[in-house]
Amino acid sequence: MSDLDTFTFIPLKIDPQSKAISSAAQPSSRILEAELEALNNLHRSLHSLEAPHIIPPPPVPVNPKRSANVSKLRESGNTEYRKQRYPEAIKFYTLGLQMAITRPMWEPSQLVREEISQLYSNRAQAHMQLAQWPEAAADAESSVEAKRQGNAKAWYRRGKCLLEMGRFEEAREWVSKGLEVEGEEKELIELLKDIESRLA
Repeated sequence: MSDLDTFTFIPLKIDPQSKAISSAAQPSSRILEAELEALNNLHRSLHSLEAPHIIPPPPVPVNPKRSANVSKLRESGNTEYRKQRYPEAIKFYTLGLQMAITRPMWEPSQLVREEISQLYSNRAQAHMQLAQWPEAAADAESSVEAKRQGNAKAWYRRGKCLLEMGRFEEAREWVSKGLEVEGEEKELIELLKDIESRLA
């Protein structure tokens, strides 16, 4: 148990121009003055850095150029997919994922989740066209992890992959969970019927 059982309110003031913090209490303690001086020195040293970009900007703005590039890569992948050039589509989706995942930490995480859930789901579908079931299953699961609800395609795609790999029990469990999250989704219901017939 700490012996510091007393809380003392100490009024502080901040200079509106220099942003330096000082004690408004009189008389001021030497220990407090030393702590505040150290804090003010740290503040001044951060502002005097030659590379100000080291300090992250406020967490509001989103880089529109990165968002546009992610969308462009996804659309390029979709174009290749429609041309049945599935390996090329996978490359574009992968580049889009790399760009989305490496967004700065101060950008909204929900934006990243939306982007990567679409890209993982699309890449899963391209893998499925090449009968690359394990890769497709992993991508579809990653898509669901990024966005559980409103992502029925990803739930379906992993279920279909598990079915194709002969992992019927796991497929039934996965699709049943997908129906709990997504509701009465037609594709999932049909897939569950198919799985049940294989297990019968």
